[in-house]
Amino acid sequence: MAYPFSTIEPKWQKYWEENKTFRTVEDKNYPKDKRLYILDMFPYPSGDGLHVGHPEGYTATDIYSRFLRMNGYNVLHPMGFDSFGLPAENYAIKTGIHPLITTRKNMETFRNQIKSIGLSYDWDREISTSEESYYKWTQWIFLQLFKKGLAYEKEAPINWCPSCLTGLANEEVKDGKCERCGAQIQRKNLRQWILKITEYAERLLEDLDELDWPESIKIMQKNWIGKSTGAEVDFALIDKSGKETGQKIKVYTTRPDTIFGATYMVLAPEHELVKSITTKEQSKAVADYIEEAAKKSDLERTDLAKNKTGVFTGAYAINPLTEQKIPVWISDYILISYGTGAIMAVPAHDERDFEFATQFNLPKIKVVAGVEEWEGGKRDFSEEPKACTTEDGYSVNSKQFDGLKTEEAKTKITEHLENLGIAKKAVNYKLRDWIFSRQRYWGEPIPLVHCPCCGIVPIDEHDLPLSLPQVESYTPTGTGESPLAAIDSWVNTKCPKCGKEAKRETNTMPQWAGSCWYYLRYADPNNNEVFADKEKCDYWMPVDLYVGGTEHAVLHLLYARFWHKVLYDLGLVSTKEPFTRLVNQGMITSFAYMRKNKSLVPADKVKKISETEFEDIETGETLEQVIAKMSKSLKNVINPDDIIKEYGADTLRLYEMFLGPLEVSKPWNTSGIMGVFRFLEKIWNLSDREIYKTPVNDTSTPETKALTVLLNKTIRKVTEDTASLNFNTAISQMMIFINEVSKHKKIPHYVWYNFVKLLNPYAPHLAEELWQKMGNDESIAYSHWPMFVEKFCVDQTCTVVVQVNGKLRGKFEVEAGTSKEELEKLALANEGAIRNIEGKEIKKIITVPDKLVNIVVQ
Repeated sequence: MAYPFSTIEPKWQKYWEENKTFRTVEDKNYPKDKRLYILDMFPYPSGDGLHVGHPEGYTATDIYSRFLRMNGYNVLHPMGFDSFGLPAENYAIKTGIHPLITTRKNMETFRNQIKSIGLSYDWDREISTSEESYYKWTQWIFLQLFKKGLAYEKEAPINWCPSCLTGLANEEVKDGKCERCGAQIQRKNLRQWILKITEYAERLLEDLDELDWPESIKIMQKNWIGKSTGAEVDFALIDKSGKETGQKIKVYTTRPDTIFGATYMVLAPEHELVKSITTKEQSKAVADYIEEAAKKSDLERTDLAKNKTGVFTGAYAINPLTEQKIPVWISDYILISYGTGAIMAVPAHDERDFEFATQFNLPKIKVVAGVEEWEGGKRDFSEEPKACTTEDGYSVNSKQFDGLKTEEAKTKITEHLENLGIAKKAVNYKLRDWIFSRQRYWGEPIPLVHCPCCGIVPIDEHDLPLSLPQVESYTPTGTGESPLAAIDSWVNTKCPKCGKEAKRETNTMPQWAGSCWYYLRYADPNNNEVFADKEKCDYWMPVDLYVGGTEHAVLHLLYARFWHKVLYDLGLVSTKEPFTRLVNQGMITSFAYMRKNKSLVPADKVKKISETEFEDIETGETLEQVIAKMSKSLKNVINPDDIIKEYGADTLRLYEMFLGPLEVSKPWNTSGIMGVFRFLEKIWNLSDREIYKTPVNDTSTPETKALTVLLNKTIRKVTEDTASLNFNTAISQMMIFINEVSKHKKIPHYVWYNFVKLLNPYAPHLAEELWQKMGNDESIAYSHWPMFVEKFCVDQTCTVVVQVNGKLRGKFEVEAGTSKEELEKLALANEGAIRNIEGKEIKKIITVPDKLVNIVVQ
């Protein structure tokens, strides 16, 4: 009989919606350990809708949430939309259609697609970051950051597109070019709002240890924060005659022990001293270099594989310990955003410095000898080194510090520099303060006013939200300001403090803003008095399981943790961290086709010659089939709507989970779906067999005994695997179960009843239908999860090995748990044993129950 998924699935989706089956309330009858918050990283509602990669994480959390409800937990499992962002604004620039219109349309598409998969979200808690009722509270939280001194205004370099006449976020720059128009980006100083995330660097680092997150993600965050200890050292600048000018270059170094090997200095092109110290002879070369450096992203500038470039400023400094005159250069491999934006270059012991010194023929002095060299007795290190060495060892060419081990040298030389008054111990972080503003329209307006008398003033909290005004054009102004700057009626306002004429802030917040705290709003999404009731936050927080892609490993997770810690300091939340456990689902990939030069060909430009041979339709070149990320440009995106239409949502859910472990990337292969579909079809057809009543866990006949053992083993396996998110192996066990049950013409009621419960989290539409078919009036969603009996999960028989003097001589099958006495009798009667003990004296018998009997003979 055909499996009628096309009628079953809409029926139960309608039932869940009408009955609000998954509506969650803060029921205090549930103790704290019986409340769980399961969260998905919410989607950005693009115009393309979902592809089959998106539902993977959603299906995983849905299975787990359904499983938890059946195990007696109160589960918060919400969904919403990260709906501010650049794509909608770009589309508005192109079409003139307001971003809110396209965003709401896209959200409707996403919502319908998500519902068609049968995901058990509490839709009464849906939020959207671009709705005023939500961004009112994003603005309110920003004001708390501002009042706490964690938001400040400053000119800062940004990625500037000279074609689009606007600033770009780092994620909008690809290979140094504007993602939208392809123009070469430049670095340009613009007025920005910046958040002091660096004030929380140490806590963001320390508290990682408390989190149940993948170690790789923790390492990425630690590296991004980049804590190091060292010293800040002043190098005095000198004039042509060698006299100190009074100016100093401050450097931060983690290796103060190598200062005797500093043979030149390098400043970032943006360093404030560059202009004042550059000589007239070098001014053009320096200006030209600065212009070229402005076209590169930070990532390009720090690429270790690229050739080092730079220009001499004409200025010199004094190495404070060697008293040697050393030249000052500028180079784009030094970033103004790290340390002091200046370095003492020690080419003998730093790979980048070595490459630079080699490129420009600058001296290299060895000041650290390897352990083997020093302990082997070598003492002459006057020759210029041919290679860079970065490992620890012993100080050489370092005057009174020669012979000190690296760690001791660091301490002693730092103390010496401190005594000279030119250095101090320092802790540094690679983490930079967060540039928070965008020169865009489609984002949260920043609720500040610029008053000529009072300075920067926050708007009254009672006047929130500060709504986005309607605009006639979404095109950037070209001045570096957002389109809001062109609306005089909105910009011109009164100062909230003194009442005089003032101007609104025209920068908007970045897309990250709304996602920094959305998990809190789910706890109380309709509250207009506070961002979320503290009692409700305390009921649910922290998030017990957060599932999403690794692409958010650093920025979103770091920003959300930062905001949460600020709210914690303000007493507005009760937990130090927002997300207790994090799981990154693997990417679902697809087939792509690669040329010999490694470039990929869109799937619609490929001709299949055989099962393993493919060629480019246009050129005839032979192509290799490879696995790649799904993308519109490669035409290898699979729409889940098509899969659901042909095979059903339950088939899609099971197939995505059956592909492999949740955290591992897996290739999509539509032909593999048929096996999962037939599995569900077999379940459907089995429901028409005779279901007869018999005692639970009946063992009165060989048939019922076998089914009881199979059921209990299946319950245990599916329970353990679902609890540990090993969904693929749980599905495998259910397939084994169904294959065995299908051999029986009739099925005990308790066997079928409990299996349908196991099926429910995975294939909820089918499970609901089978549950109803069995005569149940209530939804299966909150029925009790089946329990297994341990004794039926233990193998009933075992193989016992017979040894004579430790050598294998035979084996036999027995009931598990057979006594030692009985095992010895059976072993002595075994043919292999009889042959090998005949005529010999038995010294002793060693018996390991259920495993072996070793007969020791003279």
